[in-house]
Formats: sequence, structure tokens, C-alpha cells
Amino acid sequence: MKHLLKVVTVAASFAMLSGSALAETKMKFAHPAPDTDLSHTMALQFAEQVKEGTGGSVIIDVFPNGQLGTDEQMIDGVRSGIIDFTLSGLNNFSGMLPTSGAFSLPFMFADRPTAYKVLDGEPGQSVAAAMSEFGMKGLGFADNGYRNISNNRGPVRVPADLSGLRMRVNNSKALNDLFQVLDANPQQIPVAELYTALETGVVDAQDHPIWVVEAFKFYEVQKYLSLSQHAYSALALVMNSDSFEELTADEQAVLLEAAADAVAFQRAGNEAAEEKQIEFLMSEGMEVNRDVDSAAFQEAAKPVWANFIEENGSDMIDAILEASR
Repeated sequence: MKHLLKVVTVAASFAMLSGSALAETKMKFAHPAPDTDLSHTMALQFAEQVKEGTGGSVIIDVFPNGQLGTDEQMIDGVRSGIIDFTLSGLNNFSGMLPTSGAFSLPFMFADRPTAYKVLDGEPGQSVAAAMSEFGMKGLGFADNGYRNISNNRGPVRVPADLSGLRMRVNNSKALNDLFQVLDANPQQIPVAELYTALETGVVDAQDHPIWVVEAFKFYEVQKYLSLSQHAYSALALVMNSDSFEELTADEQAVLLEAAADAVAFQRAGNEAAEEKQIEFLMSEGMEVNRDVDSAAFQEAAKPVWANFIEENGSDMIDAILEASR
């Protein structure tokens, strides 16, 4: 009888283990970048590391190229739980978290290491924590790079060179303010529609990090690229809060480690690739100039900082500057 009970107990335990092994949580990771871009490679690496680390109990399917919507739609999808993860520009969260706009202020960060230190430190982590109020968990901040200006009129060396340009901008209030101050005509256009807008002359110019100019093939419809580096852009890797809480403690640990590794991988790769990307753009016919009068642009950008402080206070700016030291 005891032997029979032992056999039954072992069999039941094996059945439980087998059921556990067969249990599978499937998740969706959507992002706007082309499948040829490093951001997509990052997402695939993240998904693979989570799969291996959880023994296949968590499977993440990756949807690039904005397949599941615009940045705003994908963020809404994460908030509602229709999508589990997205990787999107930090500027796209400033509507719900206005003080996060401080990270996009012109000439906020002297270099990438400083930006990383601040994003990984208290200022950045306070933004990540605040995302919980909107049903999201911040997992880390990848590198979008410094924004640079391209156009079809001529090189941009001083602020006056932007006067009158129809300039595509994103939804960052700081960038809209900047190009208004510089006497350009800023117009908000989704990045998915920007190639056509440039091709048809709806706008003359745009500003993006180098990798975006290459990945979205703006070099085919833009002649001049000026390395103004007027604002640093971060990418926020976020997850639906409920999806995270539904994982086991072990699965959560694996996911957090995979996110940290993916961010580190993407940052290093994005920075290392930039000069080769510039060379490629030149080989495709873009004229690239580095002789931008940064001091003149910084002086012209001062009203943008003043506007931000008037609307949001100076606490976040002060925290960023303190963490930058």
C-alpha cells in the first residue's frame, strides 16, 4: 500500500511538473523601427534571452515596422494590455508625464555617457517609476542618439540658416519651441508619413538621429545633413504592468536582466555604428557638414528652457543637471 501511494505521489508530481513545463505565456513586443535596424535586433535578443532564461515558459513575438500602429497607438496598446512591450521615443510619453520633456531640451546632455548616467540614475528612474500610474512598467532607456538636421535648401551652420524652412518635428514641445524660436515653420508629421512629405515638398527639412535617416531612407529625398546634435533622444522600453505582475518571481528576474542586457547591447551598437552610417549617407549623395556653430544655437535655445520652466517648474532640470556632474 505504501509503495502504491509512493508511485501515485511521484506520478502526480511528474504530471504537475510536466504541466508547468508545458505552460506558456505568449507576449507581443511592437516597435516602429524597420526590421533592418539595431532596435529590432535588440528586441529579438531580448525575446530570445527571456525564452532561454525561462525555459520557454515566456515567449515574446516581435512586430517591427509599426505593424501594430503608430508610436502613440502602440503605447496605448501597452497601457491597455493589447500589447505587452514597446520601444518608443521618450518624447512620446511627455503628454502623460510632462516633466519627462526635460530630457529632450536642446543641448541638455554634453555626451552620451552623461545621458546614460542620468537616465540610469534617479532622474530617469523617477520617470520610469511614474509610468506605473498609467499601467506601464519602465524597463530601461535605450539610445536613440543625437538629433541632426537634414534639408534640401543648403547646409545649416548658424541659426539663420533655418529661417523659413518648413520643418517636420515630432510631438516634443521642446523641439517645436526650438524651431519656432529659430524662425522655421515646424509641422508635426508621423515618421511613417515623413518620407512622402519630404518627397512631395510638404516639408523641406526634418531632424532625427543618424540611424533614422539611414533606416527610413531619408537620404533619397534629402540633400544636406548638418550635424547639429541639438538634442539627445532616449528610447523607453516599457511593459504592461499587469503582464509583468502575472509572471512568476523567477520569470520577472529573467525579464529584468534581459532588458538591462538588451539596453546595454543597443546603446553600444548604436553609438559604434554612427560614423559608418554617416559614411553610407555620404556615399548615397548627401552632403554632410560638421561646422555647426553650437554656441550660437545654444544661445538661441535659451527661451525654450525658459518656457519649460514656466510650464513645469525647474525641479526635473535641476535633478538632471545635478546627476550630470
